[in-house]
This record gives sequence, C-alpha cells and structure tokens, in this order.
Amino acid sequence: MARKILNRKELRKQAEAQKASAKGDEPPSTDESPAAEAQPTKLPKPTKRSKKTDKEVRLKAFWGVFNQSLRRVALFEYSERKLADKKAEELTQSTKTPHFVQLVKEVIQE
Repeated sequence: MARKILNRKELRKQAEAQKASAKGDEPPSTDESPAAEAQPTKLPKPTKRSKKTDKEVRLKAFWGVFNQSLRRVALFEYSERKLADKKAEELTQSTKTPHFVQLVKEVIQE
C-alpha cells in the first residue's frame, strides 16, 4: 500500500515549536505582521562563471596500412589510397599474414 504523503512545512513547524519549548522560549507565531512581509530578505546574487571553451582541434585524414595485430606499418596521404592498397597487398604476399588499409585521423600540430 502507498504511504500517506507528509506535509514537510507542517512537520518543520512542529519541530521548531518543540525546539522552542525545550529552550523555554515561546513557539514562533504563525501569523506574520504586514511589515515583515513588505521587506523581503535580500539574497546575494549567484556569481556567473564563464566556462573555458575547448580549443578547436583540427584533424587530418590519412590511410594507414595495418597488420593482423593492429600495428600500423605504413602511412599514406588521403589522396594516395591506391598506393596504400598496393602496399597492403605486397606485405600480405611477402609475410604471409594479412594486412589491411584503414582510415586514420591525426591531430594537426600548429
């Protein structure tokens, strides 16, 4: 079964009243004067913090020739795909282990 929803404001008033009676003070009155309502408490403004913007990272595409254990054997410019395929076939024939071509993106150092 669902529990009864508790009114947190009422529980707080009861707790404050118990604390006040334990101290020997009067319990706080529930009706407030109009003067107290007219003067709202001033809260400090939250400070706005500017976030650091990440530096724009520029990438350049290459074709990499990799062996079976994912180790890069050769690197070719993006426009030299045919040469990369040719190199992968040569290495596959000579070493008897498969080599393949995959796109590689690297950060441009400025």
